[in-house]
Amino acid sequence: MKRILILVLVVQFFASCTSESIPNGILSEGDMVKILVDIQLTEGMVSAMPIPYDSSQALYSLMEKEVFIKHEVTDSVFTKSMLYYLEDAKKMDRIYARVIDSLMVRETNPGIEERF
Repeated sequence: MKRILILVLVVQFFASCTSESIPNGILSEGDMVKILVDIQLTEGMVSAMPIPYDSSQALYSLMEKEVFIKHEVTDSVFTKSMLYYLEDAKKMDRIYARVIDSLMVRETNPGIEERF
């Protein structure tokens, strides 16, 4: 009986370590990368415009909504996903490394939109 209990616990331990399932309502890492790239580009465009700060904030809000529409996601799902990934520094580092790589590709190859 003791051996069976130990075996069950060991199997359960290894099963929990290998499963990286994302909870329902959370965007995949790939989707997060795509959205974050567009958000970074949007922030850059707005900050480069010679307009007052309050106007730039209003414009950014509108453009951010367009990013969410483009990716067919609500801001609440994005926020929930962001909070989920922020709980795991390794996942967040991996996501932002991909975002930076994507932005560098776009910078070095103007006119090319990277596909994920």
